[in-house]
Amino acid sequence: MLTLTINKSDYQFDNLDPRTTLLDVCRQHLHITGPKKGCDHGQCGACTMLINGRRVNACLTLAVMHDGDEITTIEGIGMPDSLSDLQQAFKDHDAFQCGYCTPGQICSATALIAEIKAQWPSYVTTDLSNPDGLLLQEISERMSGNLCRCSAYPNIINAIHQVLSEQLATPALTTNNLASSSKAATVTGIWSPPPSQTQLGKQAAPLTSTKSKGERS
Repeated sequence: MLTLTINKSDYQFDNLDPRTTLLDVCRQHLHITGPKKGCDHGQCGACTMLINGRRVNACLTLAVMHDGDEITTIEGIGMPDSLSDLQQAFKDHDAFQCGYCTPGQICSATALIAEIKAQWPSYVTTDLSNPDGLLLQEISERMSGNLCRCSAYPNIINAIHQVLSEQLATPALTTNNLASSSKAATVTGIWSPPPSQTQLGKQAAPLTSTKSKGERS
């Protein structure tokens, strides 16, 4: 017997087809429709859920793999009468248009905040011993697995940045980190990730070439 714990409720299955994805179990068997089926190939992030606190593309993972795991969908993060800080920030910043990708965006951003609090580095982190998760290019990189076809990226980044700033504004956070991020607190205009060095208020290092004439790049 398979037991799935979804949003703190247990669901038991006696004869579930072992090929059934976690996304299809939620949507088709349990009618938990917050997670969306977008590409069904793990490329858009619309189906993102949290499994033991880590974000997972539910369309690519089989339900039978998660017996006993703690699974959280957007319904477990907050409902209309009890929004999480991120959900409220998405509303305040108008960080969605059609809303189809929003459940996955918020689930992913919820895990992102936990990762930054744990000081996990990302691909664009320059100081691995002290990642500055408030930088806009950090948020952009960490959210790159969630696509928004309405292109609400600037508002999504601003909403996440607001919640991060509030939750990291503790005595343990150094003044230098706050100061270095304050220049990059808002993204406006057409989004073209990652933010340029000019947007970040830093001077880009000049490009130099070590190639000899005629050498292949």
